[in-house]
Amino acid sequence: MRQYQVPQFIDIEDKIIGPLTIREFIYLVAGGAIDVLCYYTLNFIFFLFIALPVSLLALALAFYKVDQVPFRKVMAHAIEYFTTPHLYIWKQQRPGKKTAALIPEKGTSLLLGTPKLTESKLQDLAWSLDIKETLE
Repeated sequence: MRQYQVPQFIDIEDKIIGPLTIREFIYLVAGGAIDVLCYYTLNFIFFLFIALPVSLLALALAFYKVDQVPFRKVMAHAIEYFTTPHLYIWKQQRPGKKTAALIPEKGTSLLLGTPKLTESKLQDLAWSLDIKETLE
């Protein structure tokens, strides 16, 4: 039987361009291209207001991880969370209504009494217990 080498570390992306993966390189090139475009088309003050957030976003998408989860996934989950409708099922009841129902009125007893067992109910209970013991 022929043996094949099993690849290891398949969850790690290959370093294509120097120490960068292709995804990191694309994020950085896209951010740099937007920055260069803004530099040549906008006033310097407007360029700073646009280029700084774009550069930070490109760097975060390329390198930043939140609890070992890439920032692109965190951002995608955040966008999905804020754009989809939510259904909240749990509804809190006011404590005043619940406690008022549990407080007994004056003159009534908290003990309702023990249930009365008749002889036939007792025999039925004993018979069902005997049957369950023999079946198990």
